Amino acid sequence: MKPSPTATAAPTKASRKRLGVIQGLASYLVWGAFPIYFKAVASVPALEVLVHRIIWSAVLLLAFVIITGRIKEFSAIITNGRSVAILFVATLSLSSGWLVFIKAVADDRVLEASLGYYIAPLVSVFLGFVFLREKLSVRQTLSVALAAAGVVLQAVMVGRLPMESLLLAVTFALYGLMRKTARVPAVTGLTVQMLVISPLAIAFLGFAMARGEMVFLSGVPGMDVLLILAGAVTVTPLLLHAAALHHLRLSTLGFMQFIFPTAYFLLAVFLYGEPFTAAHLVSFGFIWAGLLLYTYDSFNTMRSIPFVTGAVEEPEGFEI
Repeated sequence: MKPSPTATAAPTKASRKRLGVIQGLASYLVWGAFPIYFKAVASVPALEVLVHRIIWSAVLLLAFVIITGRIKEFSAIITNGRSVAILFVATLSLSSGWLVFIKAVADDRVLEASLGYYIAPLVSVFLGFVFLREKLSVRQTLSVALAAAGVVLQAVMVGRLPMESLLLAVTFALYGLMRKTARVPAVTGLTVQMLVISPLAIAFLGFAMARGEMVFLSGVPGMDVLLILAGAVTVTPLLLHAAALHHLRLSTLGFMQFIFPTAYFLLAVFLYGEPFTAAHLVSFGFIWAGLLLYTYDSFNTMRSIPFVTGAVEEPEGFEI
């Protein structure tokens, strides 16, 4: 007796979903472990760590594009002047965010990095309203207001603005906004980005070497290996996330998105012993409330959108 089409399709759909969940969780857990890696290279100047992240990411991404047969897709982007110009500017924002994060980890401010990535989705909502004329629902408006209140409360109660948090949130959101206008696939788009900015990164290394200030190849093989691994650390979660997207709804990945700033939070407080006072708790409480409201609103919206496996565009702004 032949199995019915439904009986045959059901396990396939379920297995795809399971695979997507595994890939999505893996991507966010790798992103969540970033402070551990960047603590390991904290003795290297932040700018040099950044350029290694750019150069080795470019090498790995280009290899991936070639191996997976995406040359035509890549060529279509790299030969489009408008796309390259937008991606170059977007990369300046992305690189600025990367630099802030690298320095925040080195300066024992992982908690502020966590706060920044919690705020980022709400800043993106606000920028969409300002620049793209996207309408805000009542819940979205309230979620942005709660996040803003959390930042103000921290400034008042802790005695200083969380500048690293704000810079991370703004650069991350601006990057997502610019990538949205470029309308290019995540992986090949990031490949073009890393390639167009690599000449600046290589020039910096040449300048540092000429001045005798370059840590790379200075006689510490272990550190050389760690710096080369910056590319794999950057690219691995991106590829896992892109793969997960083909099997899961955006709403599902949206829920997972808060895994990595939560991991930063836990690492900051329980592993690195950064101070978490009552003032921090109040501030984070407002921001968490805003995120819960935003997530609930997003879930209700996405639930009404039909989903076809493999037919969803890759969202922008996940190149953390």
